[in-house]
Amino acid sequence: MTALSGCMQDMGQGTVSRFLQAQPGADVPAGDVTKTAETRPEPGDAVSPIISDLAARQSALAPGSPYAQVAAGVLAADARVAEAELQVAQLRAEAASKNWWPTLSPRVSLTSLGDLVTDLVINQVLFDNGRKKAERDLAKSDVELAAVALSESSNERVYEGLVLYLQAEEGRAAADLYGQAISDMGQFEWVMNERVKGGVSDFSDLNVLKQKLADLRARDSAAREKTSRALSELNAMSATPLSDQRGLRGMGATPTTASLTVLRAMVERDRQIAQARIARAQHLPGLSAGGSLRNGGEGLGLSVSTEQLLGIGTGASLKAIEATKLTAERKVSEARDISERAIEADRREAAALKRQAAEAEGLTAQAKTNLDLFQRQYDAGTRQVMDVVSVYETFLRSLERQLDLKFRAARAELDAAKRLGVLADGAKI
Repeated sequence: MTALSGCMQDMGQGTVSRFLQAQPGADVPAGDVTKTAETRPEPGDAVSPIISDLAARQSALAPGSPYAQVAAGVLAADARVAEAELQVAQLRAEAASKNWWPTLSPRVSLTSLGDLVTDLVINQVLFDNGRKKAERDLAKSDVELAAVALSESSNERVYEGLVLYLQAEEGRAAADLYGQAISDMGQFEWVMNERVKGGVSDFSDLNVLKQKLADLRARDSAAREKTSRALSELNAMSATPLSDQRGLRGMGATPTTASLTVLRAMVERDRQIAQARIARAQHLPGLSAGGSLRNGGEGLGLSVSTEQLLGIGTGASLKAIEATKLTAERKVSEARDISERAIEADRREAAALKRQAAEAEGLTAQAKTNLDLFQRQYDAGTRQVMDVVSVYETFLRSLERQLDLKFRAARAELDAAKRLGVLADGAKI
């Protein structure tokens, strides 16, 4: 599948996933106040529910089916841009997880006597109103956002591959249909040509049949071009040739789970809340210890400071920061409501198209019965050739509608699975 499957790591509890390897809370300390040496965080005390959800998602594609083969081929050839972004976010989160440690920096100064003086400056934050914790949470949210983007990217790629596969299959089915229609209409044309030669029928009827036959050949050519174009694109985005895959088998039951849109909204909410906490801490005084390490550390001391100077508008700024948290929560509720409606619409559309396809199949059977009846009447001499041709065109239109509804239903199933993010196994991403 993707490159992620090549770097899996056993995380215990029977779970193996690159998503879980990217847990942003592995080294994250808990609590709102920055930890000192006596209360250092323990690794592994936080597990991201977002990443756990992504890793646990099961693909709706049946193993070994044509759909699954297409998914495997296109994922194996993925450029893995989203994976690289996830790795960058992981490294940033790892760096942020150590932000409670003291910081050291060299300092070089020039004295009034022209001498260079060098020393080390140390700083340890003792109390920062939760800023360091918020910075770690922000980095954790960045990892979760990158993980959601990776899942979206993988599902989008599988979706594009399967859409091309459906186009190729529809083109093949249409070409088979028009190939048979050309053969049947060619037989009608031959009969009419013989009747014209014998002076039984008018030449205008033969011209009409020739026009109908030319139209069928054009539609057949368009269907074959559609298949060729779709297969070319599909093979170009796949690591293995997929031209031999046939059939619509492969879509299983779509699980009931939160869509990727909702997960993204939840992560963005957490990011906004973390950013608001950082902004709030900048307005409040913090306590830190530090200073120069020269002369046995005689320059060390405590200091109280704020990053943002207090002013008349400070109160309003703090209220705006608190309002940001409420807005972020409401965005999640809105995204969940929109997603649930869209998912229900997808399911109803797929069910309606399947029902219409079944009805079209019944109408096609009736049209075939009428065609057989007209054929027998023609053989008995009670019907003209053009009468049979007219009924045959009705039968052909029924077959075309049945074919169209069949593939529209298949596309609707893909749309629903893509929205939920279940076109690729989370454990294989």
